[in-house]
Amino acid sequence: MAHNCLQCIKYLMFVFNLLFWLGGCGILGVGIWLAVTQGNFATLSSSFPSLSAANLLIVTGTFVMIIGFVGCIGAIKENKCLLLSFFIMLLIIFLLELAVVILFFVYTDKIDKYAQRDLKKGLHLYGTDGNIGLTNAWSIIQTDFRCCGVSNYTDWFEVYNTTRVPDSCCLEFSENCGLHSPGTWWKAPCYETVKIWLQENLLAVGIFGLCTAMVQILGLTFAMTMYCQVVKADTYCA
Repeated sequence: MAHNCLQCIKYLMFVFNLLFWLGGCGILGVGIWLAVTQGNFATLSSSFPSLSAANLLIVTGTFVMIIGFVGCIGAIKENKCLLLSFFIMLLIIFLLELAVVILFFVYTDKIDKYAQRDLKKGLHLYGTDGNIGLTNAWSIIQTDFRCCGVSNYTDWFEVYNTTRVPDSCCLEFSENCGLHSPGTWWKAPCYETVKIWLQENLLAVGIFGLCTAMVQILGLTFAMTMYCQVVKADTYCA
């Protein structure tokens, strides 16, 4: 009976981790695709220039693949060391995610102030050599969200030292339209506009986060259950 239970958990965990590993492959693939096709689209942050969507996906996909691989081998080989390693790695990631979420809600105001200050600092890199990624990112954000500047279109005045904005701020795009009067520019602040958009899609973000947490808890449960079953089986055989 105990042997049948162990075999059932073994194959369930193997299938779970196989899907986990395939998910990691998918995330890594998307990250590589973004890096190849959209390599010039980088972060808006001047403090963390490498924190782009492509890099985040590549790192995340690699970690998921490694954890899924360890789980698969641990399950199929019934290896206590690998099962425990899988459990510990997944638990650390889960606790880190939980800590980040808690800190985000506790320090929301401070994060808002820091983010706006960092974004405004990044504006001064717009259009400069070696910052085509940041330049393209701001152009896309301002065009798609119909906004201008971080907190106001006047943020750009400090960048150019004159009354002008990038052409992506214009209601109707044309060459050097950023030199025209403020009446031809978007007035909405980009930071608040994007923040409102995220709040409107908070349900989808929450569902995704909840599903991710449930998958991780399921993986932790499978790993610890199988680990205990393998220990019991070894003790019984001894």
